[in-house]
Amino acid sequence: MQRWRGLEDIPEDWGRSVVTIGSYDGVHRGHQLIIRHAVDRARELGVPSVVVTFDPHPSEVVRPGSHPPLLAPHHRRAELMAELGVDALLILPFTTEFSKLSPADFVVKVLVDKLHAKAVVEGPNFRFGHKAAGNVDFLVEQGKTYDFEVEVVDLYVSGTAGGGEPFSSTLTRRLVAEGDVEGAGEILGRPHRVEGVVVRGAQRGRELGFPTANVETLPHTAIPADGVYAGWLHTQGEAMPAAISVGTNPQFDGTERTVEAYAIDRVGLDLYGLHVAVDFLAYVRGQQKFESLDALLKAMAVDVQRCRELIAGADV
Repeated sequence: MQRWRGLEDIPEDWGRSVVTIGSYDGVHRGHQLIIRHAVDRARELGVPSVVVTFDPHPSEVVRPGSHPPLLAPHHRRAELMAELGVDALLILPFTTEFSKLSPADFVVKVLVDKLHAKAVVEGPNFRFGHKAAGNVDFLVEQGKTYDFEVEVVDLYVSGTAGGGEPFSSTLTRRLVAEGDVEGAGEILGRPHRVEGVVVRGAQRGRELGFPTANVETLPHTAIPADGVYAGWLHTQGEAMPAAISVGTNPQFDGTERTVEAYAIDRVGLDLYGLHVAVDFLAYVRGQQKFESLDALLKAMAVDVQRCRELIAGADV
């Protein structure tokens, strides 16, 4: 998959293509419907498929300080899109100047002049351009002028997550924040993932017999509610069953919120400085402060066993 940052990265000889535009944070199951439709339509027409997205999130530019927690960083979204068969990913730097582009100018500068759109695939509530003034109906009218089709795909699938609410990035973020990583996983179609570099912490886990990888998460990451979770620690191509702790470590009067992963039954791991990913499979219990260190150690042993059982029974 080709990856472009900015319109100037698009090859000058780029021909017709099928395009879909959106933030696509998380590339959840609803997003996958739209992206797969764009890929399939591109193959039918014999042209490449292109996903257009933005960095930073448009809300941060339009309303500074409102950046939502992100379900996946751009490199992860690119991996997921490549798996869906996307031919090219265009990340447009979302600046104040860009935010003032009218819907008509956006169509001409991006879809017509650069991507030579033959078809555009979107969800029913797609909005674009200055003050989100452009919608699907406007896009259809522009398509008549500039010779591209517009196809609308309903992305609002639903399941048990969120009490049956339609799947969305907003719902997924809420479930993650509540610690319902199983519900989030249903929407995403895979476990929710947090990434970052392993840094040195207080090393209390090592002293207690449960050495953990202290993950310095990426900015704006959607981090699950404080508690203990079962999941996996990914590094250097290996996925290791893990017991994951999120919180401030109240047993030792901690104040800084951390994500720590204990690779179950692994000894001698040296992960400092490595970029790792932590997948959250299931919630085990909330954050607690125990009456003694011995009580904490007993609880940790129970947690690890519960994590083993959950991971062994996972259908992933």
